[in-house]
Amino acid sequence: MDAFFASVEQRDDPSLRGKPVAVGGGGPRGVVAAASYEARKFGVRSAMPGAQAVRRCPELLFVKPRFDVYASVSREIRAIFRDYTDAVEPLSLDEAYLDVTGAESARAVAEEIRARIRETTGLTASAGVSYNKFIAKLASDQNKPDGLCVILPGKGPAFVASLPVSRFHGVGPVTARKMERLGILTGADLRDRDLPFLQAHFGSYANYLYGAARGEDHRPVRASRISKSIGAERTFSTNISAEAELAERLAGIADAAWARVERARVHGRTVTLKLRHPSFETITRAKSFAEPIATRDAFLAAGRFLLAGQLPVPNGVRLLGLTLSGLVAEAERPQPALPL
Repeated sequence: MDAFFASVEQRDDPSLRGKPVAVGGGGPRGVVAAASYEARKFGVRSAMPGAQAVRRCPELLFVKPRFDVYASVSREIRAIFRDYTDAVEPLSLDEAYLDVTGAESARAVAEEIRARIRETTGLTASAGVSYNKFIAKLASDQNKPDGLCVILPGKGPAFVASLPVSRFHGVGPVTARKMERLGILTGADLRDRDLPFLQAHFGSYANYLYGAARGEDHRPVRASRISKSIGAERTFSTNISAEAELAERLAGIADAAWARVERARVHGRTVTLKLRHPSFETITRAKSFAEPIATRDAFLAAGRFLLAGQLPVPNGVRLLGLTLSGLVAEAERPQPALPL
């Protein structure tokens, strides 16, 4: 995501748009948690003391962080990711690796995800597409904000060689200064050092650096958690207010969500409807059941019941979602006792 915390604040408060904004504290002991792109032009960065940030940008506007809001938006974005792959490895609230191996076009997937994030959240995201995690991460920063960078396998080593080592994921300020003392400023400089040299100076980290300098990274994308819920949602190109059309769209969303439920081999007891108005106000309504929901028809019926409670919607709906939670594996589901 592009300047995630600051962008959320600018989205929710129109008076902040186009202005230098820092999320955090501006007092003597305050720290910048995130800075808008307008603030970054003055050299304001995350983790910078608030007083220093004000000296660099006297017009800087500080807002208190709202981590519950950022986490909620992050969950919306990850729900979009999981419409394309279950292999999602979050790095933080605003960043994740996705393995889309098997897609006809990884570029097209990235473009579609970026478009859906914009439509769903009103925020922009940048994407890097490549054949391994290391280069995809580098590429994601290449054309920020609101950009896309694709590095094909044959171009990977040259791309890495051209970059300063300070851009490498995992090379922090301390390591970068150490490399500078050793005359290593770019990926090409790092590539020119042999493995024994790197081992002597960087220990167990040397093997990673040696491969990275050559565009190699064999780490798989690892999904970090077992899903607590499974669902699907869709943002519509035009707002929908007709009840019949909303019911039809909800059925398609239920189909997409239930396909994931069946793939995960789970059942759940709670159905949640998500509805977003054109103003970006988001409403969720849930209903829990004594027994796990075992069929798509029952899942959709619960969703339609929840939707009926929100009708009519004279201004229309821009997003609709349906989620199943309270999950249990099929093997763990209690079986009814046989009659004697």
